[in-house]
Amino acid sequence: MRDDRRFGTGWISGVLSTTLGILALGGVLCFLFPETLTSPHVREIPLVYLRGLLHVVLVAAFVLGFVSIVLWRNRILGATGLALATVAVLLGGSSVPERAVRQGVYLGLDWFLLSLFFLALVFVPMERVFARLKDQGIFRPGWRTDLAHFFVSHLLVQVSVFLTLAPARVFFQWAVNADLQRAVAAQPGWLQFVAILVVSDFAEYWIHRLDHRLRFLWHFHAIHHSSERMDWLAGSRLHLVDIAVVRAVTFVPLYILGFSGGPILAYLVFVSFHAIFIHANVGFRFGWLDHVIATPRFHHWHHAAEKRAIDKNFAVHLPVIDRIFGTLLLPPGDEWPASYGIAGNPVPESYPAHVAYPFAPARFARRT
Repeated sequence: MRDDRRFGTGWISGVLSTTLGILALGGVLCFLFPETLTSPHVREIPLVYLRGLLHVVLVAAFVLGFVSIVLWRNRILGATGLALATVAVLLGGSSVPERAVRQGVYLGLDWFLLSLFFLALVFVPMERVFARLKDQGIFRPGWRTDLAHFFVSHLLVQVSVFLTLAPARVFFQWAVNADLQRAVAAQPGWLQFVAILVVSDFAEYWIHRLDHRLRFLWHFHAIHHSSERMDWLAGSRLHLVDIAVVRAVTFVPLYILGFSGGPILAYLVFVSFHAIFIHANVGFRFGWLDHVIATPRFHHWHHAAEKRAIDKNFAVHLPVIDRIFGTLLLPPGDEWPASYGIAGNPVPESYPAHVAYPFAPARFARRT
């Protein structure tokens, strides 16, 4: 069965066709129900680009589906991709009429679809070409659970934004100083970006350290550390409470200091890719840069199951913070962790169990 999945057998084209068929159908649904399924920041993208991308995805789904049916002896994947793409076309395809949208409660299905498409487009080939663990496949154990985390966190984008911004505005309005904010906003954009990087990572270092110190917070954060395989999708394995707490704490100093929107947006774009990159299954060697900016090797040691790696490398971007506070671990040479996860593997392996586990760890712990 393993040989059936080699390049040229039709299995890969079948998987791609089915995946693209799902993305295309989801994209059409976003055009049909924009008020419910789309987010305001994605709606700012000119429709001509979104329609063009949807058209390309539909064509690719059809072509790859036919290729899979011709090449692979089990035609179910190719047929599924063709069926999904056909339904998407029957619903209007890339020519669905534009509909007016009123601001209200929404889900970020468009944000999920675009993120999954472009991130997979970048990181899947990267991990195939530059893989550190050559025998770790794209569909390694736990990938469905991690994809569920990715889906929910992107779908609930409105909730995530509210939980990020509300605590700062409700509890720290008293700390805002207009003169200080004007002075900060008057600085060059590049300098604000660097300052945001330092300030946010300093705040995230301490809340991350508390995640490992306080039992209540650790039960939520343990979900993230439960993955025994590291790749780009593993970075999405985060409990929603953990996401809300970390983002809320990180945003507080940015809110008080009053950075401009442009540098903050640049930081959000940077962290979106960087946070995924440091979890990726890639064996890049960065040398001295491991001590300047967080790299996959630096962050992989934070996820290592080895005793010496416990409570090390809390910073997300700047290893110098760990060096200052005595929590840096970067073994000499090119040494990587031998294994990942939590000793005893207490966290169960399913998305529903991940949601419930922090509230009753003893009840939902994995049975051995």
